[in-house]
Amino acid sequence: MLVYQEYNFDIVLLYKFMKKLLIIIFIFSSTSSFAVEKRTTFTKEIFNKAQSEGKIVVVSSWTKYCSSCASQMKVLDKAKNEFDNIEFLTFEIKNKEIANLLNVQYQTTLLIFKDNKEVYRSIGETTKELIYDALKSSI
Repeated sequence: MLVYQEYNFDIVLLYKFMKKLLIIIFIFSSTSSFAVEKRTTFTKEIFNKAQSEGKIVVVSSWTKYCSSCASQMKVLDKAKNEFDNIEFLTFEIKNKEIANLLNVQYQTTLLIFKDNKEVYRSIGETTKELIYDALKSSI
């Protein structure tokens, strides 16, 4: 009987340890994917002005707890430094006025406008190569 009690005690300790470990792993993994600052930079005025100046306009949608949005934003933040004459704008998908204006229904939607027309649309694209290819093809 004593052996059984010791074994049972070890299982309880192991269970408590594993529970704490999983919580710690979840906290670190979730916060690191959201390290990119997410804020709405899209306004109709900026969007229209950039288009009237002949710039290519890239618009991406995001939501607060979206890791693919954070991944896409990291790629777009790097692209800002590598591409000239492109205006990068973002908006939170909860902003229904902007979402309806652009006909966007999903987070991580990426739009590219050139000459006042939408020339590219993707949903969930986070791969640097594919996003850069889309940017290059719109130049």
